[in-house]
Amino acid sequence: MTQQFQRKPDWLKGKAAVGENRKIVTDLLKKLNLNTVCNEASCPNRAECFGNKTAAFMILGSRCTRNCTFCNVTKESPQAVDPHEPEHVAQAVREMGLAHVVVTSVTRDDLADGGAEQFAKTIRAIKNNSAKTVIEVLIPDFQGSIDALRIVTDAHPHIINHNLETVPRLYPEVRPMADCKQSLTLLKNVKQLDGSIHTKSGIMLGLGETKEEVLDLLRQLREAECEILTIGQYLPPSKQHHPLIEYVHPDQFEEYRIAAEEMGFSYVASSPLVRSSYQADKAIRSFGTQSEDGESEGNDGISI
Repeated sequence: MTQQFQRKPDWLKGKAAVGENRKIVTDLLKKLNLNTVCNEASCPNRAECFGNKTAAFMILGSRCTRNCTFCNVTKESPQAVDPHEPEHVAQAVREMGLAHVVVTSVTRDDLADGGAEQFAKTIRAIKNNSAKTVIEVLIPDFQGSIDALRIVTDAHPHIINHNLETVPRLYPEVRPMADCKQSLTLLKNVKQLDGSIHTKSGIMLGLGETKEEVLDLLRQLREAECEILTIGQYLPPSKQHHPLIEYVHPDQFEEYRIAAEEMGFSYVASSPLVRSSYQADKAIRSFGTQSEDGESEGNDGISI
């Protein structure tokens, strides 16, 4: 795929890092041998987030079994599952004092359950160490296995996120090993397994989608009972990745935000620098959370 050079507009310039906090986070992740999607996926917000003592933890190693053309995560033979990883994530959450944590993973099609049990162990470990922390998990599709999904829902995270990434027409180019209908079914199944869990998804713009395709996909997400939506600008990690078709103007992101809210999404984050895990705590404030003692409370703490 050839990349046509386009000068990055001013609205896509991220915030600078806060040096001391960034070093604290980096040192902690290194000490506990933890991966973050911030680094592995070359997120444009990682300097700001590390500076604010936040990070999105990526479990199950740093090598993915899928071949998505937009993603910068390494695609090699997967690593062995680390049995200490759930406790290490929980320790990092506790030491960072997080009120909202996001845990994601590479896709592990080589594992019988797709890594679902490691997600469940991590959720339980965080609950045992930080009972008031809001837990959001960004999961793969588990190849459509409802049994694997049930393992995660039975651990009762507050939010289950599964990103559709792009419109169905572009799946053969962008997500050739995934299926949009299967992903929509996964989100709907979350609600059928545990209606108390909030569902979330995200898409990227600038891959060649049309306005009509985006709006149709948003309607399909609402039909799947998805509640939280993120929309951000696609930024190719290299010339070898899927080409950038266009930089979408912030006004178009705002138009999609308004349309999504009118469709019934409870919370929508839509702007060029939005990423799935960026300032994720803002969404849960629209719902309120249940603490371990059963009292309803807002979430005003640090987010990932």
